[in-house]
Amino acid sequence: MTKKKIIVFMPAHNEEENISGVIARVPRDFHPQYEVEVLVIDDGSKDLTVQVAHEAGADHIVSFPHNRGLGAAVREGLKQCCLLGGDIGIMIDADNEYPPEQIPDVLTPIISGRADYTFGSRFKGHIQGMKLHRRLGNYTFTLLQAILLRRWIYDGQSGMRGFSRDAMENAVIIHDYNYAQVLTINLVRQGYRLEEIPISYQVRTKGQSFIKFRQYVSSVIPAIYKEMRRPVSRKRKATVQMHRDEPSL
Repeated sequence: MTKKKIIVFMPAHNEEENISGVIARVPRDFHPQYEVEVLVIDDGSKDLTVQVAHEAGADHIVSFPHNRGLGAAVREGLKQCCLLGGDIGIMIDADNEYPPEQIPDVLTPIISGRADYTFGSRFKGHIQGMKLHRRLGNYTFTLLQAILLRRWIYDGQSGMRGFSRDAMENAVIIHDYNYAQVLTINLVRQGYRLEEIPISYQVRTKGQSFIKFRQYVSSVIPAIYKEMRRPVSRKRKATVQMHRDEPSL
């Protein structure tokens, strides 16, 4: 029997110090019906990210000639997952903050058919090393998404997300700087079922985050407004996957 395909894709910008460890820890044989491939979206790295990723065992690498932004990299990752025949896709940051070992947990709701879109949720799991200002920023933007979508969300900025094939084909990311808020708003407004799975998280010890607070706010807020104003056709009747302990707003 021909196996279905899960593609683990990693947006990466100057992550030569971290990406090999992330690729090495990706589970390859956790489900008998699926094969697993690793795809790296190199967002114009100036270091040895591409070489290190290749040596670490990445199956596919797509490189931008210059840095375009995380939103653009995730958009390309979703596109390439579909072109490569992925039945399920999962994005994980290449910075070694998120646990590749929990990829099976994050994908279980999609594999079982009860969700179309999943988060690895840090705030339902365990967090190590996150500074107060980042925690407050996460709370603020997650609350904004929850209010706009009228449902409770625990971790709207997670860098670990799973997608059904249908969700990958129809996801829209309307700006290049980032993807987190607009992607969730877009998919939930289309009716795709969202579920959050607790994960462990540890702040990076090598490399540097691209996020700068002022640029983040000035880029993300207008994009959220634009996404909420866009007409969206509903792909599914069921909008969310709720649990008894998750209130709606």
